[in-house]
Amino acid sequence: MKILNRTVHLLEDSLLIILLVSMIILASGQIALRNFFEIGIVWIDPLLRVLVLWTGLIGATVASRGNKHIRIDLLSHFFKKRAHMAMQSFVALFTTLVCAVIAWHGARWVLMDYTDNLIAFSDLPAWALEIIIPLAFGLIALRYAIHCVQWFRMFLSYPDHDPELNPES
Repeated sequence: MKILNRTVHLLEDSLLIILLVSMIILASGQIALRNFFEIGIVWIDPLLRVLVLWTGLIGATVASRGNKHIRIDLLSHFFKKRAHMAMQSFVALFTTLVCAVIAWHGARWVLMDYTDNLIAFSDLPAWALEIIIPLAFGLIALRYAIHCVQWFRMFLSYPDHDPELNPES
């Protein structure tokens, strides 16, 4: 399992680097072509929009590795550690469900575009550009399902009384 995790992490990191470098090169090239030669390549702008989508979603999967997504954490400081674990488990479960729904409907959307032979631009099929949506959200859902189980196990194994508050235990 550790080998699979490392392989997925390496693939995500590599893809993120490739996407970022590609975006920088394509955008810089397009700017140079427009400013110095008053020409541009028609397919670069829509491709850059797709690369931004892919970069954002791959970045989200990387953030989901260690539960590093943006969150609003106003209440956890007012609860004991055990209650905090229960809340984290619930939040992870909710995140899992939301991401699974997005992945499901994203897959349906990709399948519709595939069956309709929809073309995005420059003879690129739309489904090939959209496939990142169900894949990324599916991976995030899987990771948050694992986080949910981990938080719940921690909640179950943590003592009912808080050792930090009771020095006698």
